[in-house]
Amino acid sequence: MTTNDTEDARARRVEDLLIGAIDPHVHSGPSIAPRGLDHVALAREASAAGFAAVITKDHDYSGVTTAALIAANFPELTTKVYSAIVLNNVVGGLNPWAVEHTAAMGGRIVFMPTLAAAHHLEWEKSSSWAHPASTQKMRAAAAVPVTENGVVRDDAKEILDVVARTGLALASGHLHVRETWVLFEEAKRRGVKTLVFTHPEDIVQASLDDVRGIAAMGAYVEHSLCMFLDGSKFKTRTAEDLKAQIDAAGVERTILCSDLGQVGVFSPVEGVRRGIRLCLDLGYDDAQIRRMVSTNAARAFGLEADVAAAHERASARAA
Repeated sequence: MTTNDTEDARARRVEDLLIGAIDPHVHSGPSIAPRGLDHVALAREASAAGFAAVITKDHDYSGVTTAALIAANFPELTTKVYSAIVLNNVVGGLNPWAVEHTAAMGGRIVFMPTLAAAHHLEWEKSSSWAHPASTQKMRAAAAVPVTENGVVRDDAKEILDVVARTGLALASGHLHVRETWVLFEEAKRRGVKTLVFTHPEDIVQASLDDVRGIAAMGAYVEHSLCMFLDGSKFKTRTAEDLKAQIDAAGVERTILCSDLGQVGVFSPVEGVRRGIRLCLDLGYDDAQIRRMVSTNAARAFGLEADVAAAHERASARAA
């Protein structure tokens, strides 16, 4: 076998692993922040690659109505578009009405505060790639506290009750890892079924022991590929760091997302493609990679039918 044959086989392997993939953390537009592509363009590129689904995330609004419009008006796009809500200032912070609306409109994830997290506002003061709260384009961001004196606040408990009742997934956002421990323990007590620890590799100041422990409590650990990939302006970690993170939680509790869509960097679909190549380089086999880019997210966010449909379409084309 020639080198080119080997490279061609590897490329086909990567493209096969994209079939049925889910990117559950995408920053496509429109947004107050500059974006490299909008939700429709994302769906087009993801459909061409065979993705099962994407979940859009904007720091300032829930994209559930946009997702509904795409489903109704672009039936040729095979990748399903879903959305999330982030409990930052623009939606009123810890707003149970907004969370209930997101659930009623088919949303999949509730993120605790990100750019308005008290920890984030402190972290960005010294970050080498500070990501100021987008509300500061209009007025200064105000911290949205979730815990107080090591206890989950009553308004946050109300959010947890809505999440438990509606079946949404709960993501930790940009809370400090200490807050995430307290929040997730309270969430479990209140009946929340799906917990997602957001990018422990950066911002939230988590250790590998935190990753092991939070995964052991039954949470999924979501890693932002943009923080590990060569050519990404958001790269802060090495390939070896990604392997350490995955091995700490275990493949069965790991979800890989792009966390892309911004200007000046490759697209979310290309980010997942490069992430798969990186995982192959790190020695993970196809079954393990498929779990991390597809199966685990499908289980976490109730998207198993979308994954099955993506594989059926691929089989029909190959027949």
